[in-house]
Amino acid sequence: MPAGIADLSEKRALVTGGTKGIGRATVLRLVRGGARVVTTARSDADELPDGVTFVKADVGTARGAAAVAAATLEQLGGIDIVVHNVGGSTSRGGGVLALDDDEWQHTLDVDLLSAVRLDRALLPAMLAQGSGAIVHVTSIQRRMPLHDATLAYAAAKAALATYSKGVSNEVGPRGIRVNTVAPGFTETTAATALIARLAEHTGIGMDAARQKLMDSLGGIPLGRPARPEEVAELIAFRTDRTIDGTIDATAGP
Repeated sequence: MPAGIADLSEKRALVTGGTKGIGRATVLRLVRGGARVVTTARSDADELPDGVTFVKADVGTARGAAAVAAATLEQLGGIDIVVHNVGGSTSRGGGVLALDDDEWQHTLDVDLLSAVRLDRALLPAMLAQGSGAIVHVTSIQRRMPLHDATLAYAAAKAALATYSKGVSNEVGPRGIRVNTVAPGFTETTAATALIARLAEHTGIGMDAARQKLMDSLGGIPLGRPARPEEVAELIAFRTDRTIDGTIDATAGP
């Protein structure tokens, strides 16, 4: 095993949204550490590592979350690690008055309730064995919301962070670690789509929109977004350490 990679041999892990971006990088990182991994997404997976089980489902729905939980327990025979990475915003620009009830509900279902439902389904197995690690991937926007295009997403991620702390307080004494990782601006396909929406809405180019987004987050000292692999390292650290709290990647890598 390469130096610096935590030994996760025989650990059983679920990573939601594991076919792209931070989720895919996390799947690869856990596999390199020796874990057996189930991952899920709404669209078909391409070129996942050998041995990774893929479940096509929408965990933003109650039915999809239940199907993923059942398939995970069946395939792995239990669960040690859950990484709630799925999330994102598809809301239109235009500020708070542009968002209707359907857009708010969809965002809450994907960015908050997917984690709530999967935790509710998988925590009993962890509690029965007296061990486990849950990582909720939130966002810098939980405390630095972008009002123009992603306010609902920011609000849902803030709620996820509060929910995570509450669950941690409850199950931590029973051997279950619950932590959050709050990535800053990370160059993923979803981030690129957000930049494109901002560029279209404001009538500026992609490079200018990218810089505008970085500036709105307080700037990034290194002058570039984080990479998915860098965030995956933080997530893997959280699954392998007896610690509690929140790791921020708010200043970039």
